[in-house]
Amino acid sequence: MAYSTFISILAFSLYFGVSKCYFAIPLKIYPGKLNVSSELSRRVVLTVDGTDGTGLSLASDPSGTVDFLDMVDNLQGDSGRGYYIEMALGTPGQKVNILVDTGSSNFAVAAAAHPFITHYFNTALSSTYQSVGRTVGVRYTQGNWEGELGIDRVSIPNGPNGTFIINIAVILSSEGFFLSGINWQGILGLAYPMLARPDSSVEPFFDSLVQQIGIPDIFSLQMCGAGLSASSTADPIGGSLIIGGAEPALYQGSVWYTPIVEEWYYQVEVLKLEVGDQNLDLDCREYNTDKAIVDSGTTLLRLPANVFNAVVDAITRTSLIQDFSSGFWDGNKYACWLKGEIPWMFFPKLSIYLRATNTSQSFRITILPQLYIQPITDVDGTLDCFRFGLSSSANGLVIGATVMEGFYVVFDRAQRRVGFALSNCAVSGGGWPSQRSRGPSQQQTWRLTAPWGLRRSPSSG
Repeated sequence: MAYSTFISILAFSLYFGVSKCYFAIPLKIYPGKLNVSSELSRRVVLTVDGTDGTGLSLASDPSGTVDFLDMVDNLQGDSGRGYYIEMALGTPGQKVNILVDTGSSNFAVAAAAHPFITHYFNTALSSTYQSVGRTVGVRYTQGNWEGELGIDRVSIPNGPNGTFIINIAVILSSEGFFLSGINWQGILGLAYPMLARPDSSVEPFFDSLVQQIGIPDIFSLQMCGAGLSASSTADPIGGSLIIGGAEPALYQGSVWYTPIVEEWYYQVEVLKLEVGDQNLDLDCREYNTDKAIVDSGTTLLRLPANVFNAVVDAITRTSLIQDFSSGFWDGNKYACWLKGEIPWMFFPKLSIYLRATNTSQSFRITILPQLYIQPITDVDGTLDCFRFGLSSSANGLVIGATVMEGFYVVFDRAQRRVGFALSNCAVSGGGWPSQRSRGPSQQQTWRLTAPWGLRRSPSSG
């Protein structure tokens, strides 16, 4: 589980402004103070190029089991601390906040005290909890937990109506899983049974909902924390988890889909990357080394080492800033500017090309610097500090919150595809005109552009 809520600066730990230790990277910036209005600097503009006629638009489930409007704004949090949803476990119901993670498959909740959580699920107080007598543990890219498997009743106050019988892993011990500053007590793995632990016989949460209440095998995510400083103490309204379909009020235009290559993670195929208008010219196998997945539990856009290095080189050549410290690119240092100086204009856009469901076509999702040059904290009221929203990965390409916060993402498991549309919470002042372009292979390529960026994915081993 690559989990990057906190970043160290040199040898110090900086907990979002609590420590006075900071490092301001020497920057060569063009003279003059930027006169960028707050409205302009915070505005997110997204464009969609083309329409494939397969957009999913459901206002409610025909069975009446779910009303998607009731699920709007049911998430809290941000990319730094994770997006979570409130649930009630057991009888009587005990309320807990659960991290939403499309990169794992176990539903797990703390069942013992931990210094970084405020409360936990007390199985002894639930008259309906049943242990199944099996131990379970999940090791993530960073962090792990161990516990036991059980079964109990679960309801979602801002979700489908009713109470459901769900497999629950109760966490009895953990290391590096719960971190200071988070406001959730468990994790909701929304991926496929193949990733479930200890084995695929443990039916994941969403599979159980589909079986028990007959909702469509689709869910969708809107994550709205982009552009918010991770140093804020209160968790803002974080977005929406729509269970059973997609809510048209949350996005603009059409949904563009890419096929799910394999049903374990939400694995997709990346065809190429561009920095600005510059193609990295890497073999497409470089982008899909090990795997390429869409994962709401990962904070950053994570790239295989060769791809990451090529992106950094291209940004360095393209950026108006010279002599950037390597510590910024590898996540060990923040870049700080005087308050009021907005750095996004100095950086290029990034584009990821995905294969469309019509395999002769592709589309690209483009993020502007507002998404990947991310505000973290201010220092003494005089500096605004930012982090780099990309990182190098040893286990594949991960389209995490850095990208997902710009889009409304539909996980259409029924038709084995993941869709991207323009998120309303990442748009200010309306949409932009559609455009169309062709890729270098002369395949048709359509474009989605978004300017506004916890990874918890279980290790594939």
